[in-house]
Amino acid sequence: MFDNLTSRLQAVFSTLTGRGVLSEADVDAAMREVRMALLEADVNFKTVKGFVARVRERAVGADVMKSLTPGQMVVKIVLDELTALMGGSESRLVFSGRTPNVIMLVGLQGSGKTTASAKLASLLKKQGRSPILVACDVYRPAAVDQLEALGMQLEIPVYRGDGTDAVAIAQAGVREAVSRMRDVAIIDTAGRLHIDDAMMTEAAAIRDALRPDQVLMVIDAMTGQDAVNAATAFAERVDFDGVIVTKLDGDARGGAALSVKAVTGKPIKFAGVGEKLDALEAFHPERMAKRILGMGDVVTLIEKAQESFDETSAAEAEARIRSGVFTLDDFLKQLQQVRRMGSLGELLKMIPGASKLPPDASVDEGALVRTEAIIQSMTIAERAKPAIMNGARRERIARGAGVRVFDVNQVLKQFAQAQKMVKQLQTMEREGKKGKRRRFGMPGMPGPF
Repeated sequence: MFDNLTSRLQAVFSTLTGRGVLSEADVDAAMREVRMALLEADVNFKTVKGFVARVRERAVGADVMKSLTPGQMVVKIVLDELTALMGGSESRLVFSGRTPNVIMLVGLQGSGKTTASAKLASLLKKQGRSPILVACDVYRPAAVDQLEALGMQLEIPVYRGDGTDAVAIAQAGVREAVSRMRDVAIIDTAGRLHIDDAMMTEAAAIRDALRPDQVLMVIDAMTGQDAVNAATAFAERVDFDGVIVTKLDGDARGGAALSVKAVTGKPIKFAGVGEKLDALEAFHPERMAKRILGMGDVVTLIEKAQESFDETSAAEAEARIRSGVFTLDDFLKQLQQVRRMGSLGELLKMIPGASKLPPDASVDEGALVRTEAIIQSMTIAERAKPAIMNGARRERIARGAGVRVFDVNQVLKQFAQAQKMVKQLQTMEREGKKGKRRRFGMPGMPGPF
């Protein structure tokens, strides 16, 4: 979503960082470009005006002008202000001591509210809580069925109730949470195609009846300033506590994510970054600011690795490598763990410096899928001893995986390179200092990667 903004800002900063001295005119020219880049990203006009003014005031200060690297100082100032614009620091859910904690989701129809409810329940379940979903959207056709289907996928109970009284259903849903000993009740309320008095009245009635611990508004990042305007209206009538931004992985301009905190004063708590039910992340302003500026996001990359890599299987794989055993089955397991981390393109953006790759550089998202299919088309003996694979075997594997023989040869070549790396790691192990074990794997990433 922020690719265009990232490229525009990087172009601006490349002109600044290449100079040994900056004049006030240089800063003004750069700020004009920054202003245009933010406006093109559909950031609120007043927000852009205040942001640029703050950056310029700091950038023309004595510390920057007299610095040995003034361009880099300006980039640091933009990073700080961009982080502050999106909230400054992570805003977490606040749970009370009562059971169940009640989390109420509000928003316009089409913003992804029902799916966000299920994603939030999935995230809380991973964190050790036992949520229940309460379906209070009695107007949209099949909304309750949709939530029920999502709950079945996640193995999370859904309370649907009877009738059309959303307030009564919400209250009965909380009682159901108590009887089933669920510690979090997530209330999926009804939306409308636009702000109207009936929707606001019902949302306020549910809030007053339940007194939820958290009210979260779901906004669609792809609707731009309309989402911010809706958030402003909800803030006046329902007084929500935070925002869930959905579809942040889309290709729209993304100004809503940069504007909502400054306009409404409400922090972004979560961001939807994909269609899968596990694609909901806690929102970290500093990390997002670094990604927008092309600085990568190593912390999130490591967290994704820790979530995706199973420590037990990683330890077993490490023991096999230490003993000199590394087969195509081991290679396949490693690739499958990488796939669980998410899109290769998104992972690449989290690596510092990746934004400086050539514009025509691309990531083949299907490469891991093809590799997995190729290895799974092999026999047990072939996976254990790739050397036995002659031309006929390779043709059979290619037909089974639906690929070319060339693709099979490429996978075997990649595996041979991985085996070579394993031998190098073993050599490093033997040559290490006596009494100190060297752990295989990338720094900060569990298991051999």
